[in-house]
Amino acid sequence: MEHTAHGSPPDRGGGPGRDETPQERADRRWNEVLQEVRVAQTGAQILFGFLVSVAFTPVFARLGSFDTDLYVVTVVLGACATGTLIAPVSFHHFLAGHNLKPALVRTAFRMIAFGLALLALTIGCALLLLLRTATGNPTLAWILSAAVMGWFATSWLLLPHLVLRRAERSRAAR
Repeated sequence: MEHTAHGSPPDRGGGPGRDETPQERADRRWNEVLQEVRVAQTGAQILFGFLVSVAFTPVFARLGSFDTDLYVVTVVLGACATGTLIAPVSFHHFLAGHNLKPALVRTAFRMIAFGLALLALTIGCALLLLLRTATGNPTLAWILSAAVMGWFATSWLLLPHLVLRRAERSRAAR
């Protein structure tokens, strides 16, 4: 096996400390995608199933027009989130055997990111609808829902961005 001047194997595209071909990297990243999507898909599917059942409850008939419209938007967002998070499986099914795994992985990452955004919006709308109905206080419902969405933005976007920036600064300092 070939080694670099530091005695380690050359990086063949797998990142620091990895000795993998581009195809091995694509296989590893695909397995990582599957693990990520399993968690998100399950949550989206359970939430969507719950949302569908709400229309068949007695409380639904008493909702005002705003809340009914909010419910429809929430269900549509939930359906889109579920479909988007399942899409990488369909992509894989149709593209398997065509030597397109690196492209599949890149597309799957984008689909998951978009699916997570749709899922966050679904949760935010569902929470708003629930809190409007449960508390009877629309202002409190908006404030609490906005706070939860702020937490999602912080934990799903801001914190990973900060970790990445810190790691990049650390690498640049070496």
